[in-house]
Amino acid sequence: MTPDFTGLLRAAGLRVTRPRLAVLAALEEAPHTDTATVIATVRHHHAAVSHQAVYDCLHALTDAGVIRRIQPAGSVARYELRTGDNHHHVVCRSCGAVADVDCARGSAPCLDPADAHGFIVTEAEVTYWGMCADCARGRVSGSSAR
Repeated sequence: MTPDFTGLLRAAGLRVTRPRLAVLAALEEAPHTDTATVIATVRHHHAAVSHQAVYDCLHALTDAGVIRRIQPAGSVARYELRTGDNHHHVVCRSCGAVADVDCARGSAPCLDPADAHGFIVTEAEVTYWGMCADCARGRVSGSSAR
């Protein structure tokens, strides 16, 4: 099912433009994508869209809550379409691959900290670190060859 990017932009109060639609399509094609990859993907399909237009779109879409910006420690900023559900991420320490992880139990228990220090918590960022299956297979096969 193809997302209704036009409706998504209008619902967020944003004008529907070719660069915005191209950025959303790039993020649909490759979730957790960094800025350079978004630019390359957009320009591959729409050569007339400038680098600055893509940067502006990423900022506007993030500010409007249409996309989410994540930045795991030691990594460049990445963007995704999945917003509003307080999901988390798992990051491979070897290759940097990122995948979505739903909350461990219930409906976002991470939003209920033991002590919020007077804050009203609306979002939590949990990052799990490990090794993806591809890298783990490579390590196992690489270590047995020694």
